[in-house]
Amino acid sequence: MTSTLATSPAPGTSPKRGFFSSIGPAFITAALVFGPGSIATASAMGASFGYELIWVPVIATILMLCFVNIGVRIGLTTDKSILGTVAHRLTGIVAIIVGLGSFLVVTSFQAGNSAGTGAAGQLLFGGDPRFFAVLFTVIGLIFVWIPKFYPALEKLMVVVIIVLLVAMITTAVVSKPDLGAVVGGLVPSIPDGSIPLIVGLAATTFSIVGALYQIQLVREKGWTSGDFKLARRDAVLGTLILGALSTVIMIAAAATLNPAGIEANSPAALAQILEPIGSWAVWLFAIGLWAAAFSSLLGNSTIGGSMLAGVFKLDGGGLASAPVKACISLVIVLGGVIATAFGGIPIQLIITAQAVTIIVVPLIGAVMVFLGRHRDRGALRIKTPQLVLALFGLAFLLFLAGSYVVKLAG
Repeated sequence: MTSTLATSPAPGTSPKRGFFSSIGPAFITAALVFGPGSIATASAMGASFGYELIWVPVIATILMLCFVNIGVRIGLTTDKSILGTVAHRLTGIVAIIVGLGSFLVVTSFQAGNSAGTGAAGQLLFGGDPRFFAVLFTVIGLIFVWIPKFYPALEKLMVVVIIVLLVAMITTAVVSKPDLGAVVGGLVPSIPDGSIPLIVGLAATTFSIVGALYQIQLVREKGWTSGDFKLARRDAVLGTLILGALSTVIMIAAAATLNPAGIEANSPAALAQILEPIGSWAVWLFAIGLWAAAFSSLLGNSTIGGSMLAGVFKLDGGGLASAPVKACISLVIVLGGVIATAFGGIPIQLIITAQAVTIIVVPLIGAVMVFLGRHRDRGALRIKTPQLVLALFGLAFLLFLAGSYVVKLAG
């Protein structure tokens, strides 16, 4: 939990400014949050409940916007790592809880990310999905150890997001959704049996851990408080894209799987139902699935590894340091081993993991609100309207957690 990063700008210098130079941190957040679990859960929601739950990703996106903005404000006004910032104001014990909690949250998704690359490889080329899971796990490990990891990660994630947008929006358009029903789905309702899926999608779209990691990402970018407008613009754009991806997948599933009475028992189900439209639709969906899986494989492992390194106070060099890269590699290997053992995407495991993590994140969210409101933020300290929205977000997380626990108990 040291206070410097190898990529921090030198005193008196400033990073390049401009639209393209401002793209990066929130795109990484969007790419790492939107993974095969997001596709599985959004597909299952659309397949089972049609358009009734469109409101879920919309509300989750609004709340994610709030917390990503808080993460940006903290990152621009601290000279410490994430856990160093937490420890400075809330003791080392709280920092360790946040670090280990974040590590466990993202690592629980890692097997699904590795298996997702395997399933996408099988859709595209045929063969054993375990082979592709191992292949892309190895590629991910190689990528982590290349020089200038953060700039390379940033460029890759921007490309991945563009691929995802094209693939998923095209999938939604060719499915010919009922636009009137889409609008009607914006009115909140909770159909019987929908709570686990609502919790799961909320966990993937409204990702507190992803928002928390924005603190590290803006520091890796080299931004300071003077770059707030650029950072805010990036945060808004990246988060809106994240919400749009979940929404269009749900719409496509509602338009294709729901009328046919087909359950989304695998992310490949949506591709199969689009087969009559043309083989190109299946390929496009498979490419989107791979992009979601591989970006999350790298992104989640980056968060989990960084947090694990922070717990042991090995994160002083940021993403450029060997100890952090070693911890990131450990998370990648764990995911690859589990994925190979399953031999495919463990859909129920993914959905259950998403739901369970929602129990942990309210604490992390509360820490973010405290730090965002602290006087250390100076002019970037969150004001009352954002504080109210953030508290609503915490209440929303607690409600989902409580609902899920009651469901399990019943």
